[in-house]
Amino acid sequence: MFTREFVSILKCAGVESIRLPARSPNLNAFAERFVRTIKAECLDHLILVGERSLRRAVEEFCSHYHDERNHQGLENKLIEASFVPGGAGELNCRERLGGLLRYYHREAA
Repeated sequence: MFTREFVSILKCAGVESIRLPARSPNLNAFAERFVRTIKAECLDHLILVGERSLRRAVEEFCSHYHDERNHQGLENKLIEASFVPGGAGELNCRERLGGLLRYYHREAA
């Protein structure tokens, strides 16, 4: 059982918790994988000093996860690509959370 505050943070990130039958730990593998990913790639590397810093870290990670991170299950493509691939423009780097999360991209020519 999660605390009310933790559930509200997950809802802000677009993750909804659902009740599962007893002794069924592997029924929600997608949610388990997301929680494992956010812990390993983000939260384990930060010192959080309160709820506000946790919320900001989760929001930044979710933006990175949906807009900038390649996913193996999608043949290393982005979930929500906001650009046209290809081109020979200048290589740029977008950083989040003080450089913890980085995304390299080329501007359109």
